Amino acid sequence: MKVVLPGGTGQVGTILDRALTSAGHEVAVLTRHPERERDIAWDGVTLGPWAQVIDGADVVINLAGRSVSCRYTDENLRAMMDSRVDSARVIGKAIAAATRPPRLWLQMSTATIYAHRFDAAHDEATGVIGGSEAGVPDYWAYSVEIAKNWEQAQAESWTPATRKVALRAAMVMSPDRGGVFDVLLKLARLGLGGPVAGGAQYVSWIHEEDFVGAVEFLIAREDLEGPVNLASPGPLPQRDLMRALRAAWGVPVGLPATRWMAELGAFALRSDTELLLKSRRVVPGRLRTAGFTFAHPEWDKAVADLVDRVRSTRSVRQPGRSGR
Repeated sequence: MKVVLPGGTGQVGTILDRALTSAGHEVAVLTRHPERERDIAWDGVTLGPWAQVIDGADVVINLAGRSVSCRYTDENLRAMMDSRVDSARVIGKAIAAATRPPRLWLQMSTATIYAHRFDAAHDEATGVIGGSEAGVPDYWAYSVEIAKNWEQAQAESWTPATRKVALRAAMVMSPDRGGVFDVLLKLARLGLGGPVAGGAQYVSWIHEEDFVGAVEFLIAREDLEGPVNLASPGPLPQRDLMRALRAAWGVPVGLPATRWMAELGAFALRSDTELLLKSRRVVPGRLRTAGFTFAHPEWDKAVADLVDRVRSTRSVRQPGRSGR
């Protein structure tokens, strides 16, 4: 296939680029900072020569959007909204103008679209869209608005010859440096991988192998369109997720953190506590109904695989060594 990855230089884009290229597909990456021969310059806002690569492509997987790993200031929240909505709209325009439009447009979305809750899991049919929960910071609702507008920009694009799927993705876990698993592992190795604010909040996640597998599954299944949850069937409380990570790495203790301690830590890391404190209990209803089989459905085995791969690809100090 010929696959186009707008915004394909981030963690998720790197995962897909690596997997699709290894499988023999032709992959072009749209980026503001092209470096390789198959990187194509674009600004994510306006039509330009880059749109030619859309014409004749088989699949477009739009991943463009400002990173959420930042302080949630008004300026950054607006940048998150604009970068996602603008890129989705201009991709829609490029597809609409194509002589040979792609047969599939996969649009990145987020599991954050669902409400903060502990009591029940969200699937696509019965899940509750967030934004009106009581007792949570007001700006959490803006994160939901970003997700809703992101999906709406795709849905409103006039692309009658192109099937459209919104990928409501959970945290994608891979051993790559700079990704979410890398951050969690660093915290655990420093002894800081304990429960945050009690640790009852659910974490939804998906192993990179299953993320790639789900994308390939959706490409093949021409009967699936609309929102699809890309999350493992085993979301779990944050305290349990970190306990299993510590056990896999061999760290006996993880210091707990109160809410205010989490605020200080997030400030120091130039991130935000929503990523730590919002309970995202999301399950893959449509994928499982359609027959997708997860290679890593449960966290205990998934984290063991990720840790093994980190150890095999990095020069790391083993637990118990003096380092001399």
